[in-house]
Amino acid sequence: MRNYSPYELDGKPRLLDAIPLGLQHVLAMFVSNITPVIIVLGVLNVPLETKTSLIQACMFVAGINTLIQNYTLGPFGSKLPVVMGSNFAFVPVCISVGLKYGLEGVLGAVLVGGLFEIVVGIFIKRIRKYFPPIVTGVVVLSIGLSLIPIGINSFAGGFGASDFGSYSNLFIGALVLILVIVFKQFGKGMWSTASIFVATVVGYGAALFLGKVDLSGVAQAGLVNIPKPFVYGMSFHIDAILAMVVMFIVSAVETMGDMSGITMGGADRELTDRELSGGIMGDGLGCVIASCFSVLPTTSFSQNVGIIAMTKIMSRFVVVVGSLILMCGAFFPKLGVILVAIPQSVIGGSLVMIFAMIFISGVELITKEPLGNKNSTILAASLGVGFGLGAVPEAIQFLPEGIKLLFGGSGIAVSAGIAVILNIVLPDDKPQTSKVRDAKEFEPKEKKSKNLQGVVVNSQVK
Repeated sequence: MRNYSPYELDGKPRLLDAIPLGLQHVLAMFVSNITPVIIVLGVLNVPLETKTSLIQACMFVAGINTLIQNYTLGPFGSKLPVVMGSNFAFVPVCISVGLKYGLEGVLGAVLVGGLFEIVVGIFIKRIRKYFPPIVTGVVVLSIGLSLIPIGINSFAGGFGASDFGSYSNLFIGALVLILVIVFKQFGKGMWSTASIFVATVVGYGAALFLGKVDLSGVAQAGLVNIPKPFVYGMSFHIDAILAMVVMFIVSAVETMGDMSGITMGGADRELTDRELSGGIMGDGLGCVIASCFSVLPTTSFSQNVGIIAMTKIMSRFVVVVGSLILMCGAFFPKLGVILVAIPQSVIGGSLVMIFAMIFISGVELITKEPLGNKNSTILAASLGVGFGLGAVPEAIQFLPEGIKLLFGGSGIAVSAGIAVILNIVLPDDKPQTSKVRDAKEFEPKEKKSKNLQGVVVNSQVK
């Protein structure tokens, strides 16, 4: 009998239900997926026609890699509802490598980095003992903390917007946020599970009414586009490869955190060894595919982890439906333009809630074990230094570029590194014997006295 439940991994809800549930995954990640590519290609002065085709290829690659993660290709893929897309964390290193060696140098380094991550995935089971819930919880918590400011920026209109923080942007963002909460808490059936999609549609309508949506590009977009591999060649340089490999280590840690957030937030359990290994290997294979289509590395998207934590919908079928919609945006540019035209304030209204839910998933992981002296120290030191450096990158402005690349940014890599090291070197807490005295010691004792005959009697009045 077919399983229609969207709350189970193998559940296949009706297509009529799966489309809006899958589409809200696409809406949460679409702009963030193509923005890194736009930034890097702009800095490298890639011709406009080539840039347009590579943006379409970016959507195609994200869809293909999402399919691999969900339904696997041999040992590659986690069999979890993981959504893949371009990662902002790779932007600085891609720009630095690209300015020195061109896009060909970037793609060669990405190819080698992807192969390296596949090897990491093969051996990850052997080092998993160094990633107990306190460590993976710190990673998930760091991801949530680093993303919340991005959600607020989108809420206010998006990075670089001329009307950033305007009344109209704040109104639209607040409208979407309120609707997400209302539909999630008080809606029934699809109105609750698809609360993000419903709120986004309403927010899109409000933005149209306020004249904040530009659909002029729809008429100019072509009818059909076929993404092509090897638009650019590849070149290999040892310094570029080493810089990229460092980022792939960070990416593997983030992917581990994202997958832990999915299983904890959606199913209240930890990752299995198979899911962890397959997910990391799938991440690496996805980056190899990305390099072949001349786009930036793809990795698991934390936005979608937050959706699963909020809705508890674990169905891989739902995510795959979303990935097919994303791929339609690659083959049919007009659909892609419509999605790109969604104002950032509309997306930001739901992202604030989504990113905060990632933070909550991290808290749940951390509190799976008692927060004794050791775990408290790990949590305080890793978040204090990691998140602190992420919030104040000027603190390391005089360090070498390679170290700044690792330590700067979101601070996730620093938090993860400190948590792993402290978990290894700090001694486990000793079992403590309770110093609380037995409650019986505090019970009132009967006073005793002797009668005239010397017989002990109770002094209490009956």
